[in-house]
Amino acid sequence: MVSLFMTVEYMSLPASQYSVLDAQRIERIDDNTFRCYVYTFKFFAFEVCPVLLVRVEEQPNGCSINLLSCKLEGSPIVVAQNDKFDASMVNRISCDTNQSNSSMQKLTSDTVIEVSIDIPFPFQAIPVQTIESTGTQVLDQILKIMLPRFMAQLVKDYQAWASGDTSRQPLGTGRI
Repeated sequence: MVSLFMTVEYMSLPASQYSVLDAQRIERIDDNTFRCYVYTFKFFAFEVCPVLLVRVEEQPNGCSINLLSCKLEGSPIVVAQNDKFDASMVNRISCDTNQSNSSMQKLTSDTVIEVSIDIPFPFQAIPVQTIESTGTQVLDQILKIMLPRFMAQLVKDYQAWASGDTSRQPLGTGRI
């Protein structure tokens, strides 16, 4: 049985001590900064592959994953849009320390996403709110795919850490 103290201790580890990196999708820049290559998808008729630069900061009972930048790779017209939008995201992950039943631990993820866009000429006929909403929905969909996978990897890494496994390795396969 795992104690609440161990869960809080694990969630307080520096980002460099987690072994959840998917080496085919995530590149470590430094102890707390990571470049994440998201899957390629179609946006209208264009191929888009977002590349996120995120910083992980320790928080009481968890961590905060903050988007530092988002660049688009793909079709030349897509790449040309990188200076025309701004995205922000903060994802706070924490373990609930107020549970009376310490045999069942609960991880919570709370995310805020915002996107603002300068409308490129080919899309000026579309209302700004529609395009910004679409950008937010794209980030939201990326999060809906990546976050459960990340949380599952975090649980597996926690289990290995709690059992004293010092040979923990990244758990990803490169598939989103």
